[in-house]
Amino acid sequence: MKSVLSNFAVWAFIFLSIELHAQTTTIKGKVSDGDNNRPMEFANIALLTIEDSSLVTGGMTDLEGRFSFDTDQKGNFMLRVGFMGYENYWQEVSLGNKNILNLGNIIIRVDATNLQEVVVEGVTSMFESDVDKRKYNVANSILAEGASAAELLATLPSIQMDDEGEISMRGSGDILIYINGRPSNISGDGIDAVLSQFPANSIESIELITNPSARYDATGVGGIINIILKKDEKLGLNGQTQISVGTRDKYGANINLNYGGNKVNYFASYNYQNRRLFRESEANRISNIPGISPVLDQDSYGEDVNISHLIRTGLDYNVSDRSTLGFYVQGNIRERRGENILNQRFLSSQNNLDSLFVRENFETNSSFNMESGITYGINLDTLGQRIYTSLSYAKDSRNDADFFEQAFFNPFLVENFEKFISQDLPRSQTSDLTVFQFDYIKPFLNGGVFEAGLKGTFSYWTRDQNFFQSDFNSNNEMVEIDTISNTFDFKEDIYATYLNYKNSKGKLQYQVGLRAEYTETLSNTGNTGERIVNNYFNLFPSVYGVYRLGKDEEVILNYSRRISRPRLWGLTPFYRVNDPLNLQIGNPLLQPEFTDSFEAGYQKGWTNFLFNATLYQRFSTDVQSRIVQLFDNNVSITTRENAARRNNSGLEIINQIQLASWWDATISGNFFYSEIIADNLERPFRNSNFSWTMNLLTNLSISNFATFQMQANYRGPIVLPQGEIEPLYSVSAGIKRNVFSGKGTISLNVSDIFNTQVFRIRVNDERFEQSRLWNRETRIGTLAFTYRFGGFKEKNGKSRERNDLESDLDF
Repeated sequence: MKSVLSNFAVWAFIFLSIELHAQTTTIKGKVSDGDNNRPMEFANIALLTIEDSSLVTGGMTDLEGRFSFDTDQKGNFMLRVGFMGYENYWQEVSLGNKNILNLGNIIIRVDATNLQEVVVEGVTSMFESDVDKRKYNVANSILAEGASAAELLATLPSIQMDDEGEISMRGSGDILIYINGRPSNISGDGIDAVLSQFPANSIESIELITNPSARYDATGVGGIINIILKKDEKLGLNGQTQISVGTRDKYGANINLNYGGNKVNYFASYNYQNRRLFRESEANRISNIPGISPVLDQDSYGEDVNISHLIRTGLDYNVSDRSTLGFYVQGNIRERRGENILNQRFLSSQNNLDSLFVRENFETNSSFNMESGITYGINLDTLGQRIYTSLSYAKDSRNDADFFEQAFFNPFLVENFEKFISQDLPRSQTSDLTVFQFDYIKPFLNGGVFEAGLKGTFSYWTRDQNFFQSDFNSNNEMVEIDTISNTFDFKEDIYATYLNYKNSKGKLQYQVGLRAEYTETLSNTGNTGERIVNNYFNLFPSVYGVYRLGKDEEVILNYSRRISRPRLWGLTPFYRVNDPLNLQIGNPLLQPEFTDSFEAGYQKGWTNFLFNATLYQRFSTDVQSRIVQLFDNNVSITTRENAARRNNSGLEIINQIQLASWWDATISGNFFYSEIIADNLERPFRNSNFSWTMNLLTNLSISNFATFQMQANYRGPIVLPQGEIEPLYSVSAGIKRNVFSGKGTISLNVSDIFNTQVFRIRVNDERFEQSRLWNRETRIGTLAFTYRFGGFKEKNGKSRERNDLESDLDF
């Protein structure tokens, strides 16, 4: 591996010394939103003649808001920058003997044109589209007020969440979650537990990267979700504070502060959450095991109280006009306590009661996460050559304690005290995560851009659980059960390097890249002494092409190869004993899953309408699948196995409509066919289905009154190796009104108004049939008040903006 890195370094330095010369003039610059200085992706740039405004040439801004195109014309011309819902920007340019004309940062502003007596109050669409990602600007989302990051994600188009809190995108699971462009190791058995620790109102935007290029980590077959936290950068002291209260004891409060000087920008935030949530489930299993009651009928109800404190602070220091140094530190403290009662009825074939178990669970949890990082970026010249480096470290610890009491009743509901048992299950987990990254960008005079980088991700987890049981046979003394008590250590180091080149030729823009990753893993299981080493090296190519058919019209083609490495909770060989008749256990022998992803898209924009359609195909091998097996003692065990292959084919359509200056809507649909083939397993499976998702998001804003937002989601069935997750839908709505001359905002929202977001799963096997209903508390009403203060303005009334090199390289 060292020789690979050394060879890469030699070639990288060779590439850095290359300079190309052209006879044409390269026109370049960046387009930003005038209200918040965020980059404007997919803005249209046109170079026009002054005489008759005929088109000479032009281009589109990329995902960082930058544009660059070549022309051999000389003389004076007019440059126009356009974006739907924004005022056109005009600038006269003179093309002479210069090889490069850098127009700098161009500011465009929302079109505030009056429509009769209705005045625009700042309606801007949540949704932005680009070649390889979609961005949802949720900073001002009414539906996000008082929610968690997990609840916010579940409302976005193309996103689905299953009964275990796992996320899928476009029908594919294994989503990689980033916080500010970096992986997070906050404790939790699943993505939902991680995201629940971030309040939604701490989030600026969410990026869905459906088919990542070589510059991104190869992990995440289903794509990457990057959560960008809020961080203001205006000069002077400014900030925002919010308090919220929700139905059934849900409280939140936060404050975000920023102080910007000429050289240093300081930021700090504190978020508090105290939320009580209920959960309930039902299950029915029919089996044909001799000597066992054929019907198992279950129901449960539980409540959790989650209290969390999230603190984040840092600074950005402009070392010089070309370089920026950044530092941040973040801490998260969380406590959870909960109770749950589970009723398990064993019924005869005539549905008569044979026996009843009542199992109560009392749980406490405490966790602490600390993360710190430093970043440095430098512009090497005025042509855009730059370097970006970052180093971060995170430490996480978690302690759980579960106590169970289980009573047994005969068919006449008389308790048998000899079968009463109590169980104690203390658990703990610690982890360390270190990430180093180095990125280099080199633009050429012919319009090409070369990118190269190195990245190291070093992680280590240790988990343990001890299981004690007291029953009639042990004389009511706690005895440790060695088959359930266990320890598990897992170490994973990933060494990565990538090369990327992008350019344009006529109407064609293209990008090619190659990423190489070497992975070393080592796991140790305590009660068996098993030591598993799994090291592997893989190459991940990516190719992108965009061909412009005409003004605001283009065709997009891309390909990438991805990997899905097994996660900790899927590897850990611990039994989860909350339900003793439906156990779950990880598989430390799981292998990574590989996917080849192809996409073909078409996009066209009109004055008030943007249409985007994407055909996609994903071929996956060694698919990590959930497998359920029923044993002769009527206990089912769910684990993960590598199924042979899976095919996903689909069509995604997104329509963004400006119905009026005060009303916009985004309508999206995803129609896909999934097939999973597990003929390599001991008990082969094969299943397929056609499914779809639909999403509507609409915003209405009327001056001097309020802003209204509504969202409706529908998700069709999801195929499993032995069954499917049934369809579900939900509708959410909210309204907000500005007060105190626009410095304050009062908002009210209700999520899942009709309480329909209920998960139903059917499993069919030759030995049993099982249906399960699982319902989290999703219908929540929230009232929130936000107040904004401070902010330094120059005499011309425009906010002084700061450049942040990290935002140009945030991936």
